[in-house]
Amino acid sequence: MPYVTVGRENSGDIDLYYEDHGEGQPVVLIHGFPLNGASWEKQIPALLEGGHRVIHYDRRGFGRSSQAAVGYDYDTFAADLKVLMDTLDLREAVLAGFSMGTGEVTRYIATYGSDRVSKAALFGAIPPFLLQTDDNPEGVPGEVFEGFKEAIRKDRPAFYKQFFDDFNNADVFMGNRLSEQAWDQQFSVAIQSSAIATLRCVDTWLTDFRDDLPRLDVPVLVVQGTADRILPIDVTARRLPGLIADLRLVEVEDGPHNIGWTHPEEVNRALVDFIAGDEPTAVGMAKAIVAA
Repeated sequence: MPYVTVGRENSGDIDLYYEDHGEGQPVVLIHGFPLNGASWEKQIPALLEGGHRVIHYDRRGFGRSSQAAVGYDYDTFAADLKVLMDTLDLREAVLAGFSMGTGEVTRYIATYGSDRVSKAALFGAIPPFLLQTDDNPEGVPGEVFEGFKEAIRKDRPAFYKQFFDDFNNADVFMGNRLSEQAWDQQFSVAIQSSAIATLRCVDTWLTDFRDDLPRLDVPVLVVQGTADRILPIDVTARRLPGLIADLRLVEVEDGPHNIGWTHPEEVNRALVDFIAGDEPTAVGMAKAIVAA
């Protein structure tokens, strides 16, 4: 599968690995930290079977993309996405992001508009603004993120161990919705990512998207687990109604952050229904809230 060049660092190109499958309305999948595009493996078949063209790519520093030491901010991430969108000349696309990928979706539309985009989907959303400040008391104290960076500097593999336990709520779902082998696969993908990217991405989590959100002028789906330990729902998804004009919020009861893996039936049905323009379908533990 091909690469697209999004920049240069010193003597080398910065290339993004991407895959492009199927036919029909394009759906662009943007993965979460610290995985790669293949982490959408439980969503890709459902989208292909639904008659969609599916494109997914690896963010710079992760997966099979270039492990650059520069460009770890959402303006650059959105610019990378724009190169892919323009190169493939995608039209009427659905942008779907998970975790960190929700930032690319938000910043891309806010910066470049929706000429190429018909809808957007945010799974495990990072907006509106994670950092606790005087005008954002609902956020998370900055020392928490400094602790993450210190843990990464000290022992990145050990950081990943705790991260993926919380990413999946492994103490709850291991042995039923999560196998040891699936956990190991996530760890194996993450450990091959750039150590520099892993560290520098922590600061990107503190991006303030509050000015971006009113610029989202397409229908937006938000899906989040109510037991999300990475991006708690009260700090993220439940704050989005009122900030986005056309929003459908689906809460997955007791779902962890990695709901695309642990609760694919709920996630896939919400996404397929949303793309088709159907009303939310009650599946399993999902609760749909439509907010204007």
